[in-house]
Amino acid sequence: MPLVDDLIKQSYLKTPEIINAFRKIKRDDFVLPQNKDAAEINAPLPIGCGQTISQPLTVAFMMELLQPRAGDKILDVGSGSGWTTAILAEIAGEKGKVYGVEVIPELKEFGEKNISKYNFIKKGIARYFCADGRAGLPDYAPFDKVLVSAAAEETPQKLLEQLKGGGRLVIPIGGQYQPHDIVLIEKQDQNKFTEKRFPGFVFVPLVRE
Repeated sequence: MPLVDDLIKQSYLKTPEIINAFRKIKRDDFVLPQNKDAAEINAPLPIGCGQTISQPLTVAFMMELLQPRAGDKILDVGSGSGWTTAILAEIAGEKGKVYGVEVIPELKEFGEKNISKYNFIKKGIARYFCADGRAGLPDYAPFDKVLVSAAAEETPQKLLEQLKGGGRLVIPIGGQYQPHDIVLIEKQDQNKFTEKRFPGFVFVPLVRE
């Protein structure tokens, strides 16, 4: 897979488990039919409803910050095409759980259909919800990891509350018409967080319900 090989050469992909998931979960299973020939291009692609499947470089960068592990319980906010949810489910494995949340009903159905190609839902590893991701999923919290794939103006407080101690949240932060920072937040304890920012990215906005 030339795309994955390029991401490894450029040091965006480093962790063996993440690399293996990128190789196994084919991006062309998560794009619109007319874009299948472009799936190996390192660029975002439209998936309808004004949303995109993210640039592979960006997904790789965020996954490496998130550091998902086998057995993790993970919340995937703005799951869109289902690609990130499937990558996370592949890494979490049969002892893990991944909860995809998408606020746009058409995209929730699109992503759920795409991820079903890999039987993660049938195996009970992944579940899909049509809801406002800013509120998280309190009934299923706390989470080891939270990934947000669309830009918020600030970090939703409820996502911080639903993160386990020692957990990681990766989220793009910034206004609608400006470059975004990818922010890594680590929860030290109930009210203590550390934050690292990585500037220079562009995301679609996190849609409200």
